[in-house]
Amino acid sequence: MGTCQLIFLLIIAAFFTSSQNKPAIEWIDIPAGSFIMGSPAAEFDRNEYEIQHQVTLNAFRMSKYEITFAQYDSFCEATGRKKPDDNGWGRGNLPVFNVSWYDAEAFARWMGCRLPTEAEWEYACRAGTTTPFHTGDNITTDQANYNGNFPYKNNPKGVYREKTTPVGSFAPNAFGLYDMHGNVWEWVSDWYDSYNPASLINPAGPVQGKYKVYRGGGWNLIAQFCRSARRRYFEPERKFNYMGFRIVMQK
Repeated sequence: MGTCQLIFLLIIAAFFTSSQNKPAIEWIDIPAGSFIMGSPAAEFDRNEYEIQHQVTLNAFRMSKYEITFAQYDSFCEATGRKKPDDNGWGRGNLPVFNVSWYDAEAFARWMGCRLPTEAEWEYACRAGTTTPFHTGDNITTDQANYNGNFPYKNNPKGVYREKTTPVGSFAPNAFGLYDMHGNVWEWVSDWYDSYNPASLINPAGPVQGKYKVYRGGGWNLIAQFCRSARRRYFEPERKFNYMGFRIVMQK
């Protein structure tokens, strides 16, 4: 066998092995539809960059849970990447964190998928609701993992767990998605910019920028940050112990 043939066979074998080691993802079918993205002016603790506008989206599939350490570790093992630090909290079914936007995007591509757009994320989080949270006008630490010392609006204080919880520890939203509020923030695909107030179809954000958007709130931060419309952004290379992601694919 010639050298070129041997190299080709090794490449094919590596690809096959990598494909076989890909983790299973539980998917939720998100129906096509239109919604009002952003928050109304009267919403408590809203931010000015949450300008409301109508968005129409095609149907897509979203991972039922935030991507876990077990799933991400499979990616690292198959591709030779360094595994992210778990803060000593454990791995397995806990949501992966300490991953940059580039890490999240690489995992999604490896899986043949992508990160959700900001519009897809909010549409999926709301699951037909127009309230600050998919749980209604308020949220408690029985419904999501956030810093219960800082409740939303008139809620009493709740639990502060001081770390992540296993994915699926709380009730899902109406679409069947878990942990859309709290646990870890989730990177989305969009570069950050001010909203276009026009009606949009399948918006994907600006083509370039400095910061990437992340959504959903985290275990260590206040309830207000868990609101469906809340936007935050950071440099895509940054990594934190409260930021993870989930993935989507077209139907």
